Amino acid sequence: MNKTVIAITADRGVPKIKLDRLSQQTSIPILTKKITPDYLLHISTDQLELRKVPEVAKKKPDKALSISIDFAAGKTQHRRLHGGGKGQDIAKAVGLQKIQNPTVLDLTAGMGGDAFVLASLGADVTILERNPVVHALLKDALERASLVFDSELEEILSRLSLVNQSAMDYLESLNETSYPDVIYFDPMFPSRNKTAQVKKEMQFFHDIVGDDQDSESVLQFALTKAEKRIVVKRPRLAEKLTESLEPSFQITGKSTRYDIYLPIK
Repeated sequence: MNKTVIAITADRGVPKIKLDRLSQQTSIPILTKKITPDYLLHISTDQLELRKVPEVAKKKPDKALSISIDFAAGKTQHRRLHGGGKGQDIAKAVGLQKIQNPTVLDLTAGMGGDAFVLASLGADVTILERNPVVHALLKDALERASLVFDSELEEILSRLSLVNQSAMDYLESLNETSYPDVIYFDPMFPSRNKTAQVKKEMQFFHDIVGDDQDSESVLQFALTKAEKRIVVKRPRLAEKLTESLEPSFQITGKSTRYDIYLPIK
């Protein structure tokens, strides 16, 4: 399998120093004629985007060629305002009705949507993201959201902390005085060879991040590093992340299932 090639580009007028800084932070090269990229990490005038380079053979332009993260508008804002509060399945899974203002460690940030919801419901969330591209998108989104004049949004952002580190390395650094109340784990779902197109974000993430090959060992380690519970997010009909352990209980929705494990002391 060929490695996905990524390069950095920017709109005209974006200072070269911004490209250099992003390249240094992510170890991704700035686009040159010698590079034939599959994706572009593009600095536009108002946000950072991940753009898929279309195949030359395509006759029709792909309407879903780029993704970015926005915590101040769009789906995230709608979910914050109309998502159902602590009645949501994710809130029940994390235990927000029982644990007041818990500390939550999100091992795999992804697009950051779940972490943002938990922070909006009162949790203090540390977000881990080891992939440099996804981390850069999240960092940009948090910085842009911090510029919006919205006191409620400002309070939510104060409860979010982004860390560019792998789950295993971060868990290894924890001691008994720093264990979070809850560990939240949403490993990359395996690719599905179906004719129906999966969501654009998932297509991009499978190309950029790939599957989480160490998911089972991460879960085993996480079980010793939480105070109250470990929550694993799965597709509703998917097998358990590990067959060697049974969840203490499950919360199942229309398309998503949460497997909840109690920590091993």
